[in-house]
Amino acid sequence: MYFCSRKISSNAKVIFVMSSSIITVLLWAAALSSGLIAGVYFAFSGFIMQAFRSLDTTQSIAAMNSINETILRSLFMPLFFGSSLISALLVMVAFVNWGEAGSELTLVAGAVYFVGMFVCTALFNVPLNNTLARTDANSVDANHVWSHYLKTWTKWNHLRTVSSMITCVLCILVLSSY
Repeated sequence: MYFCSRKISSNAKVIFVMSSSIITVLLWAAALSSGLIAGVYFAFSGFIMQAFRSLDTTQSIAAMNSINETILRSLFMPLFFGSSLISALLVMVAFVNWGEAGSELTLVAGAVYFVGMFVCTALFNVPLNNTLARTDANSVDANHVWSHYLKTWTKWNHLRTVSSMITCVLCILVLSSY
């Protein structure tokens, strides 16, 4: 548990409790939000993209574009950005409390999530989504664009899924050591 090994005076007890409580809340928020995100990404990697593979290219492009438009106006977006912010906070908490029990796992949890989920999404999945949105599903290039999208987007989504699950598990491990 964070701060357990430090000797504190009675005046510092409030700081100890508040800091420990904040860290606990962050870890729970990270575990739950990364677990939820992992579930969404797992659904895409596990069966949604496979189902699209069996559809006509025109239908697949239309369905994926519809999902991408809908997701931007859904509760997924606050979860996506909130969990990314929480992961960055976990990294900061780990550095501030370096050497305390759980700090190493907290750092790994935050960094894996931020890079494997947020950065991966920003650098790979979103640009692929934007390219797909600009594609005329009835064009000559549609089959090529969709084939590349399906293979590449799904590969990066696998990374997002695994990164999110790793973060969830690491946060639970840190919490269970309290």
